[in-house]
Amino acid sequence: MSRSANIFTTLIRTHHITSRKKLARVKKAAASYNVHVLIRSGGSPGIMYAEGADEVAISNWVSFVKALRYKDFQCPRKPALNQVRPAGQLKDGGFEEVNSVAEFDERMKQRGLGSWWRTGMGYEASD
Repeated sequence: MSRSANIFTTLIRTHHITSRKKLARVKKAAASYNVHVLIRSGGSPGIMYAEGADEVAISNWVSFVKALRYKDFQCPRKPALNQVRPAGQLKDGGFEEVNSVAEFDERMKQRGLGSWWRTGMGYEASD
């Protein structure tokens, strides 16, 4: 059985994520704020998940991403403390990009957040 850690998490939904320039800025901000980020890019919907030990850093990262003016920016899961199962280090220094919602879902399940993110996105009814 895997142990869980309490860390701050957030979930962002956008219409799409295709701009490589914006993604480079998101990645740089993640490194600057010491935030681990998982992104579903390449089309609609755009999904970003972030986690970190510091609530202020997570909130600042969300504000930075919002300032990039992604179309239909929503933050259905505001920065909050959550129990997350360690799933190994994210690739590329805390920044990982996947191309499908199914792959994003698998990564979230590995972290014990499958239902949390699907409910936030509206794919699953809340309890």
